[in-house]
Amino acid sequence: MQLESLKIFCDVVRHRSFSLAAEKHDVTQSAVSQIVSQLEKRMKVQLIDRSTRPLQLTPPGVEYFEGCKNLLEQYDELEGRIRSARAEISGSVVVAAIYSVSLSDMGQLVQRFSSEWPKATVHIDYTHPDRVYDRVKDGTADLGLVSYPKKTPNLVAVAWREEEMVLACTPKHPLASRLAVPMKELNGQAYVHFDRNLVIRRRVDKFLRSQDVQVEVAAEFDSIENIKQAVSIGAGVALLPEPTVRREVRARTLVALPLYDARFTRPLAIIHRRDRRQSAAARRFMDLLLATDGETHRLNGTHRINGKPTNGK
Repeated sequence: MQLESLKIFCDVVRHRSFSLAAEKHDVTQSAVSQIVSQLEKRMKVQLIDRSTRPLQLTPPGVEYFEGCKNLLEQYDELEGRIRSARAEISGSVVVAAIYSVSLSDMGQLVQRFSSEWPKATVHIDYTHPDRVYDRVKDGTADLGLVSYPKKTPNLVAVAWREEEMVLACTPKHPLASRLAVPMKELNGQAYVHFDRNLVIRRRVDKFLRSQDVQVEVAAEFDSIENIKQAVSIGAGVALLPEPTVRREVRARTLVALPLYDARFTRPLAIIHRRDRRQSAAARRFMDLLLATDGETHRLNGTHRINGKPTNGK
């Protein structure tokens, strides 16, 4: 069995697409499909459920993917040691991230990583928070980026950033001219909220209660992009992580106001499998994430949070 076939299979799983794997390896989609079929015939089991979109691994497929990925990583490391005293970083890193991680920040980080390690690639897959945990657990993502990390037995959460929450409103809103907003000014305001099923919704509600503030929920969305759009047309105000509204503030479609008499932050964390050795490329990208300060702040204290309170949360 050729290693190239295993690489193609792993890329089908990572990208959840036969066509993207074919494009990466410069072969036809039909060739990729045949390779996967041959592997399934050899193993006498179905590895990929083709009836779902996006593609999903079968239980045997998860086990096979894990084994292939480990085998390829070990081979890459062996080949690197033989070729050079300094192992060359190569391979692909798949990162599953919640929608609200700053696109511009991640783009800059990926470019920086590529310039330092040109033979390694990083693919960022933005998805629902629950899917981030699922993809890291089943091995289809090397790393996950989440907010308010929850305690999960098989995962390790490493503190990454703490983002200041600001009040977002349209430039025409009566509060827009303020330098900062006292919490009492939010009482009775029309408010664009997060969906009730999201952790950040519960954290915002808890914060508002602690400040004795009651808002009038005008709309609820499960993504920050939708919340920003609703705020920009005057549907209400919203508390949002400051990095997520920088683009709109520069474009003057939104105003971001700091809170005058309270501090509210959103912690972000990097998650990875506890029982699995990371590839050299994944370790390097994680190191780059942790070393990047930018205009946000790393969480203070211990890196391992795993659901434990940090900075009073």
